[in-house]
Amino acid sequence: MLMGAVYASDPPQATPSRAQASQVVQQVVQQQLKALATQDALQAFALADNDMRTQFGTADAFLATVREQYPMLMHPASVLFLKPETDGTIALQKVRMSDEDGAAWTLTYLLNRQHDNQWRISGCVVTPEGRQIVT
Repeated sequence: MLMGAVYASDPPQATPSRAQASQVVQQVVQQQLKALATQDALQAFALADNDMRTQFGTADAFLATVREQYPMLMHPASVLFLKPETDGTIALQKVRMSDEDGAAWTLTYLLNRQHDNQWRISGCVVTPEGRQIVT
């Protein structure tokens, strides 16, 4: 009699639904904004993908760049998350924000789902809206 067994080295990981992915994508961006507001360089840097971490090299260099080039991210006066768009592997999260001077900005975050199913930020485009937001 011939008997065999099948062994799986890693159980398959369930792919989250688009609704679940959208929720997680928004949470990742929220976590990074919170880390930036508290100047937690390590946490903000940890939410970036490998390519971005390689580009900046260190958490301190990442935080210094954000502080210098994107000061509105450090202490926004208001933040409004729009509905994320995702196909399950990449996502766009748009955020409307006003800074402490009332200038309005639209941030478009690009996130990628990693091999371990974690979402990480791979870029952010900041566009001025050219009008004031009254808060």
